[in-house]
Amino acid sequence: MSAAQIVWLRRDLRLADQPALHAAAQAGPVVPVFVLDDAAAGDHAYGGASWWWLHHSLDSLGASLAKLGSQIVLRRGDAATELAKLAEETGASAIHVIRHYEPWWRKAQGALKEALPEGCELVLHDGNYLAEPGSVTTGSGGAYKIYTPFSKAVLERMPPRDALPAPEALSAPQTWPASDSLADWNLLPIKPDWAGGMRAFWQVGEGAAHARLEEWAESVGGYHTGRNLPSQDGSSRLSPHLHWGEISPVQVWHRLADTRGQGWQTYAKELIWRDYAQNIIAEYPDYPRKSYRTGFEGLWRSGAEADADFAAWTRGQTGYPIVDAGMRQLWQTGWMHNRVRMIAASFLVKHLLIDWRRGEQWYWDCLVDADYGNNGVNWQWISGTGVDSNMFVRIMAPLTQSEKFAAADYIREFLPELAALSDADIHDPPESRRGSYPPPIIGHREARERALAAYRSAKS
Repeated sequence: MSAAQIVWLRRDLRLADQPALHAAAQAGPVVPVFVLDDAAAGDHAYGGASWWWLHHSLDSLGASLAKLGSQIVLRRGDAATELAKLAEETGASAIHVIRHYEPWWRKAQGALKEALPEGCELVLHDGNYLAEPGSVTTGSGGAYKIYTPFSKAVLERMPPRDALPAPEALSAPQTWPASDSLADWNLLPIKPDWAGGMRAFWQVGEGAAHARLEEWAESVGGYHTGRNLPSQDGSSRLSPHLHWGEISPVQVWHRLADTRGQGWQTYAKELIWRDYAQNIIAEYPDYPRKSYRTGFEGLWRSGAEADADFAAWTRGQTGYPIVDAGMRQLWQTGWMHNRVRMIAASFLVKHLLIDWRRGEQWYWDCLVDADYGNNGVNWQWISGTGVDSNMFVRIMAPLTQSEKFAAADYIREFLPELAALSDADIHDPPESRRGSYPPPIIGHREARERALAAYRSAKS
């Protein structure tokens, strides 16, 4: 009998178009493994929303593997140590894994290569992006820093490779190694159970990802306009499925590429943005933790008043309905409409002058699609601190944005205390009609003038 082949699972929780699983299945009995390494990511350890999604995604994948006569071996601890132990226990000749680019996973990949027993090799595969980080370079061979030329270069390489089929069967080892119980990991909230909104909003797993893709294929044509309208269901909602690898961008591309029109063209560029973000963190591993541009250190407010403002922002109590609706959607569903994400982030950084890294951490804790690359790159874009970023002095006007993009029904959904207000009043309720809803934490004009003055001072 051929030697066992370990498949190290991380954010690639699928059977179809899973290159590591596909290669392992051709070589021998397959041992799929997920190691819960709590400590590796440090300040970017997953928050509660991610734990919730991970539990259900692993449960779903486990059920799919069971139909093939297989299972997921669950271990908890240092990933390199646990996988090296498993290689010894199973006599594996190879550990197959899809490359990941978060700095802690790159470190773990290196440590595992050194820790493997004799006769076992680490086999790295590409599989989570349209074009793997480092494969698309400038004419001089360097990394792209700016998105637009990067996007053009990726488009020239499209279509991507063909998607791989799911295995029809998997050979199992003679003896399965010991495994933790998923329930014993206690990834789900119990006391209190705050996940009701997420259960109502999401279906999790590979099957759910493809079902959502089929729904999206029917409406992607209107994405170029619908994506900006929070009151409409104009987003793909594929981001958590892509983040956790329940579906690959290659599969998405091939399913939608025959779609004609500006909607698909716009969405394709957002798929490419995922690649761009990973290229950035591959080049600058601490990007979500450290401003790329200097001169912003003295810009941010601190102290008790700033802390109180930050708390009001996290609770959806700033007095700006579009901002607060977004923050409450985030808390309830683990997701926020993309246009509103930008408005809420800009408000924190520019209206409140609070360090973008505090916002990055809050989104990281609350998002089911919390992605180290995307989250960090998006926050540095909105704050003006990034390698490719919006200018700090371009300050979004939340009230104008709310009205322009017809957010009235969106506000009613997440701010029930304002639900009775007319479309004319709901974006900026008059004082007499706010009821229990708080007044603006700061006026827009005042915030703009303060931000510009602070920026001039920081740069002088």
